Amino acid sequence: MPHTPEPDEDDDLDRVPAPKPVHYAEQALLGALLLEPARLADTEPLIAQHFDSHTHAALFTAIRTLPPPDPADHAKDTAWLNSVLEHARPHAPGLNASYLHALIQFCPLPKHTAAYARMIRADNARRVLRAHAERLASTASDPGLPNPVASVLGMADDISRVLDALAAQFAPHPGSFPRTPLPPDVPRPASKEEDLAEERLLLATATAYPAEVRQMRWLTEADFLLPLHAALWQSITTLVHRGDMVDPITVLGEAQHRGLLTGTLTPKDLMDLVSTPAGSPEYWGEKILGRALLAHAQTVAARFTAYTDDLANTPHQLVTGSRRALADLNSLRTRWMRATAPAPAPAESQPARRGQPPRATRPPPQSALLSPRAHR
Repeated sequence: MPHTPEPDEDDDLDRVPAPKPVHYAEQALLGALLLEPARLADTEPLIAQHFDSHTHAALFTAIRTLPPPDPADHAKDTAWLNSVLEHARPHAPGLNASYLHALIQFCPLPKHTAAYARMIRADNARRVLRAHAERLASTASDPGLPNPVASVLGMADDISRVLDALAAQFAPHPGSFPRTPLPPDVPRPASKEEDLAEERLLLATATAYPAEVRQMRWLTEADFLLPLHAALWQSITTLVHRGDMVDPITVLGEAQHRGLLTGTLTPKDLMDLVSTPAGSPEYWGEKILGRALLAHAQTVAARFTAYTDDLANTPHQLVTGSRRALADLNSLRTRWMRATAPAPAPAESQPARRGQPPRATRPPPQSALLSPRAHR
């Protein structure tokens, strides 16, 4: 029977990830403060929450909390170091005196404390932005939220405020846009029949009520899940904005000119697709735009993550790239606000013009009662 070699302990050590640069910056800063406590003034506005290591954060808190020692006394004994250890150990049980002395030995130059502090704050900015990206992606993909679009837009506002705060903390510099290769857009699954059915209902109601389509410039082809539906929407809106007559036959003609008829999509299939209206175009359009906004929020979150994973990016590059990604989401926000803006108050009733019948109204379908517009 062949002998199976035992795993080498060195192989296990090779699998342990190497410490990040901020780990060494934290060690150097703490070593500087333990050696020369008066250097604490050079760390502002650093706080314990900026540290990546919990143990280092506990040490920094202890250093900030205890009164600094007299420099002459500190040079002769370890009383203050013992007090720091005693104060920090309840929050970091594995901490010992030998580690404090190792930190002191590790610090290259205590006079560089301010530079070490900036490195720690820069890494914290990276982690903060990444955490916001994870929450944004999680919120945009959570099917259980009662109003996911509002939640996502609220998180986008939070991220914008975070970016403003970071921009004020870190100075700009040339070449401020990151060169990080961006990930592809998060794919939008088109497998949910309910979502595809809503797109078909939009096409049918838009064909039946083209006058309402003229006010729906907030919906674009990119918002659709299925390319065929996007192309048919473009066919319908082209007819509407040209002032042409719109019905299933004229939509068929426009679709033919766009090369949409194939062996799998016959003229009858296409006309059936746009011939069964229900509800209003605006209602279905809002649902389609809302899904597109949530999908794009996931793409924006992926871009944030890509920027934060690239350690070559400075804090200012993170802010610049993230703001540009957020601007793409805000463009959808603008269209969403136009789509869901309260309808203008009806004008006072006026007599119909001579020879013009009063405008007919149609009751909303039961499904339209679920529309956000129905509650405004």
